Amino acid sequence: MKKNILLVVNPVSGGLEKADYIRAAKKFASKNGINLVLYKTTDVDDIDKIRELYEELKPERIIIAGGDGTIKLVGDAVATKDVIFGILPLGSANGLAVELDLIKTIEENLEIAFHHDYLEIDMVVINEKKSLHLSDIGLNAELIRNYKKSKIHGKWGYFLQAFRTLLNAQKPFRVNIETSSTRIDTQARMIVIANAQKYGTGVVINPLGTLNDGKFELVILKKINLGTISKIIMGRMPLGYKNIEIISTDSATIKTNFPVCFQIDGEYLGTENELSISISPEKMKVAIP
Repeated sequence: MKKNILLVVNPVSGGLEKADYIRAAKKFASKNGINLVLYKTTDVDDIDKIRELYEELKPERIIIAGGDGTIKLVGDAVATKDVIFGILPLGSANGLAVELDLIKTIEENLEIAFHHDYLEIDMVVINEKKSLHLSDIGLNAELIRNYKKSKIHGKWGYFLQAFRTLLNAQKPFRVNIETSSTRIDTQARMIVIANAQKYGTGVVINPLGTLNDGKFELVILKKINLGTISKIIMGRMPLGYKNIEIISTDSATIKTNFPVCFQIDGEYLGTENELSISISPEKMKVAIP
């Protein structure tokens, strides 16, 4: 009896054509005696539909063709199930794939996604929403909001929106942070809630990050200018300078003195002035090289 694998494809992620990848996945599955079932996301009841397909097929693995947002979508749907996730990194933001060294050829990615062993990674819960990679409040979330509205994408689009965001940015916010071991009151421009080390650009924003250590880090950037944002985009941000503070913890509360822009794994979610953050008891199994 053939084993079932579900292929979830985001047709619009990254502005990339997915047809070649779908054909390659189908050919790979046929060659390996696998029953591959294709689901294309539509932004209409995707979580419920993916759950229904999981219950119908009971797939051994779910292959995700998209970026961080698509991975998060599938994780929200079936992360509580005993299933292995394979990643074909085809998004505009592939931060988790970069973190896991999954930027490979299509042939290599298919072999990893369908057959390789997995790593159980932590999921961070922020105001009851799951984060797998990097979330933040402040300037980068403003940048993501503006970038999503823009018609110019890619690195040039980020540079353009970085400049515009800094010109029109909210003023620095006052923040109170409480964890089980510390309490901080400071001014900030951005706070990263980091389960990982790197942004999709490859820049290391959190050198303490480990995906499966039961902790996350709060990276507090107290001052940011155009040069810092440019380095984040290009992957050359210097760590260790005096305007960064990093706290490692398994739970935290963040309160700001006014509502601040907020994003999870590249998805802009509006403004918040209070975040409750913890590590989920659930893990996500992701195939790795």
